[in-house]
Amino acid sequence: MTQTYDLIVRGGEVANHAGQGMADVGVIDGKIAFIGDLSQASAGETFDASGLTVLPGVIDTQVHFREPGLEWKEDLETGSRAAALGGVVAVFEMPNTEPTTTDPEALADKLARANNRMWTDHAFYVGGTHDNARFLGELERLPGCCGIKVFMGASTGTLLVADDDGVREVLKHTNRRATFHSEDEYRLVERRPLARAGDWTSHPEVRDAESAIMSTRRLVRLAQETGKRIHVLHVTTAEEIEFLADHKDVATVEVTPQHLTLTAPEAYERLKGLAQMNPPIRSAEHVAGLWRAIEMGVADVLGSDHAPHTLEEKARPYPASPSGMPGVQTLVPVMLTHVADGRLSLERFIDLTSAGANRVFGTANKGRMAEGYDADLTIVDLKAKKTIVHAEMASRCGWTPFDGMEATGWPMATIVRGRVVMRDGELIGTAHGQAVRFQETLKA
Repeated sequence: MTQTYDLIVRGGEVANHAGQGMADVGVIDGKIAFIGDLSQASAGETFDASGLTVLPGVIDTQVHFREPGLEWKEDLETGSRAAALGGVVAVFEMPNTEPTTTDPEALADKLARANNRMWTDHAFYVGGTHDNARFLGELERLPGCCGIKVFMGASTGTLLVADDDGVREVLKHTNRRATFHSEDEYRLVERRPLARAGDWTSHPEVRDAESAIMSTRRLVRLAQETGKRIHVLHVTTAEEIEFLADHKDVATVEVTPQHLTLTAPEAYERLKGLAQMNPPIRSAEHVAGLWRAIEMGVADVLGSDHAPHTLEEKARPYPASPSGMPGVQTLVPVMLTHVADGRLSLERFIDLTSAGANRVFGTANKGRMAEGYDADLTIVDLKAKKTIVHAEMASRCGWTPFDGMEATGWPMATIVRGRVVMRDGELIGTAHGQAVRFQETLKA
């Protein structure tokens, strides 16, 4: 090839839909222009990927970056900084901020805040509520919206839609795939007295497996009734996996690194409040069920559910401690360690972190390493051994539940639309993230 490129990533092992093999990646105008032998081609910039593996850019489809209103925990800049350092090229951010993202003005505000501040590309969920249900068909088509998010449990105020009528109304007015936190709020309220003060091991008893499966059964029934598509976030139970495997016509499934890696009660005994999230970290039988979901293809997407709180907040005695943990910066090394351990193939990792987002959310020109797609690349060293530590976390909260874990496999560079954003653990240049586009809402 004698073509001149803006960027050539040379000498790496490329892993994509075509398999794995040595190849160069040529980029023009932020798009992938060629994958193959570019030894004779020239470029304005060359990235030497010798000894490294070049993956399609990792997309994290569930993060809470806390801005506006909760910036002492995180903001769009610090959250996206953590994402880029972790090899993530794009994030989809949740609506439970203050104010909530439930109208056009709030969505526009987030997009304006993200402009020239976020290191990664981004999109934002609009929260589905009783009050805005009839407008969701319009809201979900706004630029920068990745879809509608509904909390059936584990939320407060207007974002909580616990009743069947409310969920039905949301689905009735939604045309894209709607996304759900699926826990039965009524059962959660009944079980609150089971919380043992200062004892985090009681968290998965309060929010038991039945709370999740009850809600997910209800949700699937309502999706079938309305003829709509749903995406079930952070599935945690073996029973849900078995059930959802029979309803893939309407339901897609997300799993998280935390629920695949941490196990109750050990995680609560060791980490205390740092292990608390909703739905909870569960016992080994449920972890095994989630791995079966990966092996059998039931799981569609891997999301971090990055939900930071300060160490001071987390130190409150249970149940006063808040639920949620950071994860966007550790998603790649934690899951590549599972690859190194033989529990996950590299191909399946790619499927869960890039192709899955493309399938489930219909990203436009994103989620695949192929000619014509955005030049989003996550470049990793599959053999690098490094210990995950609190001190290297860029999130404003400054901690990770994986502190002390020796990871095998590490992100060495993050390339977003042909621009090297991170290299060797350092951010490069200035933040230039853009809003992700979606196939169902493209403008003519």
